[in-house]
Amino acid sequence: MASSERSALLTYRLCGASGEEERGRERGRAVATATAPRKLPTFLGVVVPTLLSMFSVVLFLRLGFVVGHAGLYQALAMFAVAYFIIGMTVLSVCAIATNGALDAGGAYYMISRALGPEFGGSIGIMFFLANVCGSALYVLGLVEALVDSFGIPLGQKVGTGIHVLPQSYWYELLYGTVLLALCLLVCLVGASIYAKATFLIFLIVAGVLGTILVSFFAVQPLGVTIHLPYLNGSKTENGNFTGFSLATLQDNLGGGYGVDYTTGQRMSFSSVFAVMFNGCTGIMAGSNMSGDLKRPSYSIPRGTISAVLFTYLVYNLLAFLMCATCNRVLLQKDYGFLRDISIFPPLVTVGIYAATLSAAMSNLIGASRILYALARDDLFGRVLALAKKTSANGNPVMAVILSWLVVQLVLFSGKLNTIAGVVTTFFLLVYATVNLACLALEWASAPNFRPTFRYFTWHTCLLGIAGCCVMMFLISPVSASASLGFLLLLLLTLHYLSPSSTWGYISQALIFHQVRKYLLMLDVRKDHVKFWRPQMLLMVQNPRGSARLIDFVNDLKKSGLYVLGHVELQDLDMLPSDPLQPQQDSWLSLVDKLNVKAFVSLTLAPSVRHGVRQLLFTSGLGGMRPNTLVLGFYDDAAPQDGLAQHPAFTSTREEIPLGFPPLRAPAAPKLLSAREYVGIVADALKMLRNVLLARQLESLDKAQELRWAASPPPAIHVWPVNLLRPDSARYADTCSLFLLQMACVLNMARAWRRAHLRLFLCVEAGTMPHAQEEKLRQLLKDLRIQAQIQLVPWDAVTRLHWQTCRGPPGGPAGATEEEEEETMNFPANTTQVSDEYVCAANKLILEQSPAPVVRFLYLPRPPADTSLYPLYLHQLELLTRGLGPTVLVHGVSAVTSTQL
Repeated sequence: MASSERSALLTYRLCGASGEEERGRERGRAVATATAPRKLPTFLGVVVPTLLSMFSVVLFLRLGFVVGHAGLYQALAMFAVAYFIIGMTVLSVCAIATNGALDAGGAYYMISRALGPEFGGSIGIMFFLANVCGSALYVLGLVEALVDSFGIPLGQKVGTGIHVLPQSYWYELLYGTVLLALCLLVCLVGASIYAKATFLIFLIVAGVLGTILVSFFAVQPLGVTIHLPYLNGSKTENGNFTGFSLATLQDNLGGGYGVDYTTGQRMSFSSVFAVMFNGCTGIMAGSNMSGDLKRPSYSIPRGTISAVLFTYLVYNLLAFLMCATCNRVLLQKDYGFLRDISIFPPLVTVGIYAATLSAAMSNLIGASRILYALARDDLFGRVLALAKKTSANGNPVMAVILSWLVVQLVLFSGKLNTIAGVVTTFFLLVYATVNLACLALEWASAPNFRPTFRYFTWHTCLLGIAGCCVMMFLISPVSASASLGFLLLLLLTLHYLSPSSTWGYISQALIFHQVRKYLLMLDVRKDHVKFWRPQMLLMVQNPRGSARLIDFVNDLKKSGLYVLGHVELQDLDMLPSDPLQPQQDSWLSLVDKLNVKAFVSLTLAPSVRHGVRQLLFTSGLGGMRPNTLVLGFYDDAAPQDGLAQHPAFTSTREEIPLGFPPLRAPAAPKLLSAREYVGIVADALKMLRNVLLARQLESLDKAQELRWAASPPPAIHVWPVNLLRPDSARYADTCSLFLLQMACVLNMARAWRRAHLRLFLCVEAGTMPHAQEEKLRQLLKDLRIQAQIQLVPWDAVTRLHWQTCRGPPGGPAGATEEEEEETMNFPANTTQVSDEYVCAANKLILEQSPAPVVRFLYLPRPPADTSLYPLYLHQLELLTRGLGPTVLVHGVSAVTSTQL
């Protein structure tokens, strides 16, 4: 048997796929496993990519811009806020990463396996877009550095010396396209070459960073001429490197927001923070390589935390050094000033190129891995089918090419600062979702959530979510709202596509946690009749013959508990395993197909009666237990396969996949006798459960009978008098009121609202029928039940009864309710009712036209003498013969209230 997530010890992963999926995946990557196994260690696979992603554009091209506009105090505050947000996120990433085996896809894999396919797929797309935009941002930063170093000055048509690159929007787009093609070539080779390339770039960047730190101390004060674009030409300003100066530091402590010379927009705290935060978005670079790491659960926490702490120290140190040595003009107007003040400017230039190129490659390869993971999980069907294709060594080349195409489209935006806010918003949204995934796992309190990294709590997750959301809307309310709207659209799309998965759904764990808590709060001692609702246990022998009955009881439950019960007549001692487990999925699929809100409860028993007793005793939990038993009627009618004709199955081409046996042949023996059937009714009443017996409900075509064009309008007939006991014509006993309540509940269901209740009042001559009618009308008014009352003379019917009994009519009419209950259980009552009388009562019911959609009749108690059970059932059969859909009702609990 194929293993699945249910065999947790056999195929346990963080939230991995089923055994079949795993074997298929392994077959598809057999060559890759042999030739290119996971081999990246912590330093090369996590620390280096994370440092390079965080030390790219912001460190070399925008850190001075941030400090120059915000000042030292606000810059340090920005770093604190940004690193607080990513710090909380890193803790969540580490917790999820150490809770099992990780596969390719990084943050997408973590979120999808924690929150399920809908959330995982939508966030995966958002994270893919974030990496795509991030790659474009770094390419634009590299273009900016190239043009700054080798571009022809604005206003000149011919360059001199090394300044040979023309400057214009289309030329810069061309440069970006060429650089992106270089990144594509490296990423197409594979993760191994990428890791080696990034290590070489890391050595260069480390050397450049050391040179910059030395330059702050070694270089003498100097002036820097800055060429700025102005109209169609350029203008010149002078910046100063003063060396360490207290006056310079004091001038740079406070904020001095000005105009960004590349976009012409005035800067503010939020816009500068949006640019600065791009230096913190690389924390997922190591996680994105999870499919290529030797030990992802070991490497990701240690490597990511180390890189984050190191970058935080470096950013704060450089911010202080810049404020103490460079005036505000130099910081704001010259993005490449670090090259101008360096002891060896060419090395800084090489470092800028290397770092930004590495970050662009890191984001491109990260986007391709996310796209490949999305395609492999089949969340979007054929839309991403092309991205599944890999090279011989397992590199997802088509995913890389598709990611490259999207990055190329983003390059048309033209300027780094233009897309910085969008990139920041995307990453903040992803980080908020990572925190949400960890928070959900923590709150669900699932026993299998046991991360080896324990330095997190639900408080850190909540703080991370709050920080991300606040900063998203502070940076750009429009971008944040648009991103959330797009995320919601993806969520709804995936929800309706209903992708199947065996990952496990955190929503199920959270629902279980909350339901358990509220069930404990549901105290049966606080029940009140005002809030009573029917809680149904419908016994079903074979769903093939009960599809319409199942649907009818679903309308009758009024938001109450609904349980489909089934008894399998077998002895577990004689079986090798539980035979009910394979059937469970078929019953649950039936519930889904019929679109009924029901639970399923199956049991093994030596007899049907014992099985029903078990279900009445054990079904439900706490305050949610069945209070009403519903049975089909016991007669000789041949069962009809209503499941095959049900719209839920006839609308699809496939055969009915449910594993239910064929219906009983008309000549085949039944599973229970008439005596046992009546015994079930008696058992339920002894257990203080209400009882409903449904006859010919399979002939009820609800769509046809309740259609809007139906003429005459549909009706529900209610006979709240015990027709088998004509000497007790009371309308206000417990059972009659329960019958009224059930008819009213059915009428309140959406599909039955057009139906009209018709209440039949059986009257005899000389009993003041109008007074009885007025009394019944007042009762209906007090109960807020809208029904039409129809008087039915039944002297001719009751005369047949008294002729048989030879007693005075209306003898015990004045008896108390308790006396009536005792009399009803007396054996002679059943024998005193003749077949002739019952047939006359049946004819009386049939004569009331027009024919209703369904009838509700009073169900008398079974006789105390069990030998009379067959006669009792015979009388019920005569009473309901030919009536069409009929429900016999006996209530034992008070269910109506006239109080507020």
